[in-house]
Amino acid sequence: MFYPRNIFPALKQHLENKQVTVLTGMRRTGKTTLVKQLMAESSIRQKAYFDLERMDNRLLFSEANYENIIARMKQEGINFSEKVLIAIDEIQLVPNLPSVIKYLYDTYNIKFLLTGSTVYYLKNQFSESLAGRKKIFEVFPLTFHELLSFKGITFIPQTHFTKQVFIQAEYERLKFHYEEYIQYGGFPEVVLNDKISDKKDMILDILSSYMNIDINFLSDFKKSTEIYQLIKLLAVRVGTKLDIAKLTSVTNLPRAAVDNYLSLFEESYLIKTIPVTAISPEREIVKAKKIYFLDNGIASISADLSSGAKFENAIFNQLNALGDLSYYQLKTGKEIDFILDREKTFEVKETATISDFKNLQYLSKNLNIPENFVIGRHPNQQFDGFLWGGFIG
Repeated sequence: MFYPRNIFPALKQHLENKQVTVLTGMRRTGKTTLVKQLMAESSIRQKAYFDLERMDNRLLFSEANYENIIARMKQEGINFSEKVLIAIDEIQLVPNLPSVIKYLYDTYNIKFLLTGSTVYYLKNQFSESLAGRKKIFEVFPLTFHELLSFKGITFIPQTHFTKQVFIQAEYERLKFHYEEYIQYGGFPEVVLNDKISDKKDMILDILSSYMNIDINFLSDFKKSTEIYQLIKLLAVRVGTKLDIAKLTSVTNLPRAAVDNYLSLFEESYLIKTIPVTAISPEREIVKAKKIYFLDNGIASISADLSSGAKFENAIFNQLNALGDLSYYQLKTGKEIDFILDREKTFEVKETATISDFKNLQYLSKNLNIPENFVIGRHPNQQFDGFLWGGFIG
C-alpha cells in the first residue's frame, strides 16, 4: 500500500523533466517506496530498477566500459532506441557512479531516479559530474500530519497553521497521536507499528543500520565506540548551543575529529544545526549554532531526554519542514527559540502562558518581526498568539 507523502507531487512533476531526479535522506525514511511509486505512475513504458546493496548490481555499474552496462541491459530486453526509466537505489555504494550516470545521461534517452543516504556523497562526488543535470530532493521522516495520514486519521487544517483556531474537540481527538510522535518520531515503519516494544526495537535497528552502513561507508568505523558516545552526548544537548570544547573534553577526541564527526552526522541526516540571527553583536549571541535531531525517536532512544527537550525537538522537525530556521539570543540569556524564514518567531513551552507571549513580542521587536507565536504542548491557556503543537505541519 502506498501512503501519500507531502513531497510526492513535486517528485512526480519532476518525472517529466530530463534532469536526474535524486532523492536523499537518512535510510528508511521511505525513499525506495517513493521511487517505486514514481515508477508505477510514470508513463515511460520501459523501466528498470537496481538496488546497489545487491552485489550483482554493484558489479554491473562498476564496469570500466560503460557500453557494457548498456549491453547487459539490452540482454534483459531493454530497447534504448526508446526512452527508458532507470531507478538506482543507494548510489553512494558505487564510487564511480557519477561518471557512469553522466555518460549514460548524455548518450541515451534515459530518465534517472536515484536515491542516496548521505548528502556528503552528493556534494563531494556528484556535484561536478552532474552539474546542471540533476535536482536533489530531501526526504525526511514523516511530519505529524503525514503520520496521521499513514494511520488513516483525518485532519484537514482550516487554514495556514498560524491562523488555525484552537478547537478543544480536535485537540482531544489528536493528542494521543501527537504524544506518540513526540516520543517515537516519524520513521514510516515505526509509525505503522502499534506495539511500543516493537517501535523501540525498530528505532534501535535504524540507528544500528545508520552506524553499520552509512557511518561505516563515510568514516573510520574502528572508532565506532567513540562515534556512538558522541551521538549520545549530542542527544543530551538537543536544543542547546553547540560547545565544541566541552565535547572534546568529555570524549577525549581532538577538536578536528569532533568537527569532522559533526559534519558527518549533519550530512548524513542524523542531526541539523541552526544558526543564530544577530543584529547587535555587542548585545547578542552571534556565532554558536543550536543542535537538533532529525527524528524524535532517534533522539529519545539515544539519551534520557527531558519532556521539554523532546517537545522542542518535535517542534523543530515540524517547523523545519516549512522553511529556514534560526534562533535569537541576548547575552543576558533571553532568547527566541525559532525564527522561520526571518518572518515569524516562535517560543516553545510545554505549558504556555500569556507572559511567555509578551516576552516573545518584546524580544521580537529587536528583529522587527511582528508575527509572534507561542507553541504549547498542553493547552491550559488559550490566547491570541497561542498555537497547539499538533496543528503544525
